[in-house]
Amino acid sequence: MAARRFADLAIVGAEIRTLDPARPHAQAVAIGAGRILAVGDDAEVRAVCDARTELLDGSGMALTPGLVDTHIHPFRSDWVGGADLTGCRTLAAVETALAAEREHVGEGAWVRGWGLEYGAFAGVGLDGRQLERAVGGAPTLLILLDGHTGLATPRALELAGVRGPVALDGSAEVVVRDGVPTGELREPAALALVRAAIPPLDPRAERELFAQIQQRFAQVGLTGAHVMDGTPATLDLLRELEGEDRLAVRHLLALLQEPETTFEAMKRDAALGAEHGRLWRVGAAKFFIDGVLDTGTSWLEEPDLQGDGLQQLWPDHARYERAVKLFADAGVQCVTHATGDRAVRAALDAYRAAGRSGVGTHRIEHVELLRDRELPRFAAEGVAASMQPLHMQWLRADMSDSISSRLGAMQLARGWRTGDLQRSGALMPLGSDWPVATFDPRVGMAWARLRRTPGDAAAHVFGPEQVLDGLRALMGYTTAAARVAGEQDVAGRIAPGCRADLSGFAEDPVACSADALPDLPVTLTVVDGRLRHRD
Repeated sequence: MAARRFADLAIVGAEIRTLDPARPHAQAVAIGAGRILAVGDDAEVRAVCDARTELLDGSGMALTPGLVDTHIHPFRSDWVGGADLTGCRTLAAVETALAAEREHVGEGAWVRGWGLEYGAFAGVGLDGRQLERAVGGAPTLLILLDGHTGLATPRALELAGVRGPVALDGSAEVVVRDGVPTGELREPAALALVRAAIPPLDPRAERELFAQIQQRFAQVGLTGAHVMDGTPATLDLLRELEGEDRLAVRHLLALLQEPETTFEAMKRDAALGAEHGRLWRVGAAKFFIDGVLDTGTSWLEEPDLQGDGLQQLWPDHARYERAVKLFADAGVQCVTHATGDRAVRAALDAYRAAGRSGVGTHRIEHVELLRDRELPRFAAEGVAASMQPLHMQWLRADMSDSISSRLGAMQLARGWRTGDLQRSGALMPLGSDWPVATFDPRVGMAWARLRRTPGDAAAHVFGPEQVLDGLRALMGYTTAAARVAGEQDVAGRIAPGCRADLSGFAEDPVACSADALPDLPVTLTVVDGRLRHRD
């Protein structure tokens, strides 16, 4: 007879929302060898404890299944390096932050920044020459908040050899005015021209940055992340971090496929689907079929008010469809970035043509514009709509923001249709797209429930008919995250046999007011049965 397994860790006296239909609520949970051993009342859980069990008093603690951000970019030092410009709403604020960064990096070094809002340049337009005084002429590259656009100074363009128009495929563009580059760089192919001129970060410093980000995830209650831009080198990084016990949360890795990626390289990536560690695995192939609404690089059914939006990022659409079928036939989930309504239709069509081939759920990321005719296809065709409602934070009620001014009220009415998708029966995991927006799931759930700025009851609500209730918002970070990863048998619930991934709060996040949710204390985070954060 096998020896009886006793718990390594047990939490008693808590309020537990299990999301397990067999037992929706409980008071205690026992954990052993990274799995949940028992869930129930205190007596049931104490029965599987012995003298070696670490027993935690859960009084005043509300536990949920571990929260997972289903769209995030945690390993991009080229994106999050330098000054954090999030919250700099004016050009003067940007200049102040850059002057401080220039002082920090010293003479001769590149100045970098990230999280720059389009609205900081309202009325003046994106032009790198506006930054020269603040950085004292130093070469400078800033990444705008969506990661699809950069702003480079004249010195940076000079070092990169960019002196005029550059022929690039698809919607990528070096923006030029009167024959001279303005410094605005649209989409990855244009950004790569300047990034190539920046000295790489020391590998040890880069790994330290990534390890710190991991711990920050755990501090806000995250237990998992779906990484949307993996490469074979990312696998080496994950092995290193896990070997050093610095991988604080689980990672599902989607390997990035570019328009120029050869089919031989795609086949090699498809063969990596079996690669995994204890806290990470390869799970998908990632495609970008269009860009962002702010700059007109989204692929739209009709041009935006500035005449843009009629190009996709894959110049040869048939090649994208072939790539999707290659991975689907190999049993690899396909993930497509599609913000515009035409891009969403194209991704759905490619998935339908490729077939599921045993993969299960393909995914479309963002779905920021969605037409009625495509709405029912997600549920009917088994495609997940991976959404980030907190991206609405940059919309303005007077429609002066960069998205609204391009789309107009009629197109904007089709934006972020989370309520309609939920009512249609679509699978809808939620995430942040960090560093585009904060990875804090409390903020993400609040925006899903409010569709306005949390804590400001007078703020404009963008599409009140599209709000989600508290339970649906939580499920977007838990059960839906598990289902889209094909992990519903072992994740997304607090039930015996499931992974021991838990998020703890001072109050049930479903019952908590959505306005108060961003400030709800995170009491603990458990990943694979280990305490990764405790307050």
